Amino acid sequence: MKIADREPIREGWSGDKKYRITDGNGERFLLRISDIAKREAKQAEFEMMRRVAALGVPMCLPLEFGVCEEGVYSVQSWIEGKGAEEMIPLLPAGEQYGCGLEAGRILKTIHSVPAPPSQEDWEIRINRKIDTKIRRYGECPVKYPKGQAFIDYINANRHLLKGRPQTFQHGDYHIGNMMIGCGGKLFIIDFDRSDFGDPWEEFNRIVWCAQKSAPFASGMVNGYFDGNVPADFWKLLALYISANTLSSVCWAIPYGEAQVQIMLDQAEEVLAWYHDMTDPVPAWHQI
Repeated sequence: MKIADREPIREGWSGDKKYRITDGNGERFLLRISDIAKREAKQAEFEMMRRVAALGVPMCLPLEFGVCEEGVYSVQSWIEGKGAEEMIPLLPAGEQYGCGLEAGRILKTIHSVPAPPSQEDWEIRINRKIDTKIRRYGECPVKYPKGQAFIDYINANRHLLKGRPQTFQHGDYHIGNMMIGCGGKLFIIDFDRSDFGDPWEEFNRIVWCAQKSAPFASGMVNGYFDGNVPADFWKLLALYISANTLSSVCWAIPYGEAQVQIMLDQAEEVLAWYHDMTDPVPAWHQI
């Protein structure tokens, strides 16, 4: 492809370099460039994106993969629109809920791709991760005033991890990785953290959705389960959110006091939703 123009994209936490490129015909595309050491992982990511796109998931379509002077690159289709994080809270509550329903249905489609048979047992794998998060939180110089509530909830509910299925995961599924196209269509972006695991764990970033729009978050859960949400889903989700919340304050420290405060405030909000982890159904959920 002959590139006529290349404009950097600075939003997001990805380690990839991202650009909006324009070819000789004036058509726009997304260009992502990664370190050459990530070649194998990025090629696998690209192939999984192709597999997901073939299911009809609205997303940046993977078009080309290769090696360049700067590393490994992928070219994807460009989505004209605005970030869902910005646009959805401006909509009437019913439309916010409708967007959430669509996000949940799309996620169900993504999870129709099974994990490979060689995947490590989920209970073993996730418990190892959780133990690491609890240990690092214990070593962290910043603590939540009620942090023990998260640890107690996790330890009381670990039995729910046994026998959980595994599927393909987007890896960072929340309102910040979605766009509203020019025609109002919802698109999913940024598959660069994709993995395999318990499909219900994928909801662990719903905290970011609920903070922006409770109707959207409610719709996402209801859309995924077609309105029939299992009780064990809520219990497991509270466990996954507890583990994520514990690790987030340690993660934030290198990014400065402002980011640490965001995580402290978020933990306080999570505890309010769950009544200090005594009720597994969060207060933001609307039937």
